[in-house]
Amino acid sequence: MYCPFCRHPDSRVVDSRTSDDGSSIRRRRQCPECGRRFSTTETASLSVIKRNGVIEPFSREKIVSGVRKACQGRPVTDTDLALLAQRVEESIRQGGASQVEANDIGLAILPPLRELDEVAYLRFASVYQGFDSLEDFEQAIDVLRSEHAAAASADANDETDSTPVARSTGAAS
Repeated sequence: MYCPFCRHPDSRVVDSRTSDDGSSIRRRRQCPECGRRFSTTETASLSVIKRNGVIEPFSREKIVSGVRKACQGRPVTDTDLALLAQRVEESIRQGGASQVEANDIGLAILPPLRELDEVAYLRFASVYQGFDSLEDFEQAIDVLRSEHAAAASADANDETDSTPVARSTGAAS
């Protein structure tokens, strides 16, 4: 690390701290030549390999802008979109790769978008899962309906399991 003051090619780390969100490290450094101190911030880089082979840095803003199109006219706030982009980035970083295909990012968007808004999910999925016909949409809607039915059935079972049952003791009052 070059000293920003005297351009000496070396520095000594005096202190290291992780950022509040844990995604970067702040290092306090001291130049052995001039003795001045300066700070650096280190982050793990994540690159996206686009369909045409171009590699560019990962951007949450691109996720938000892409999903915003699918959410047009839906009750989804900018805060919702920012949280979705954060969840997508976290899931991609958990994979451990420093480079990820653009299509993999699109596929990683689908689960949190499905939780956020099913109509927006269908719009977005039609692009990333390559819907070619009405049957593709019908099949995706059928999957959503069956999951809703299964969830409703599970909720009904939970309610009947937690309902107290009156038992007679055989004693007359």
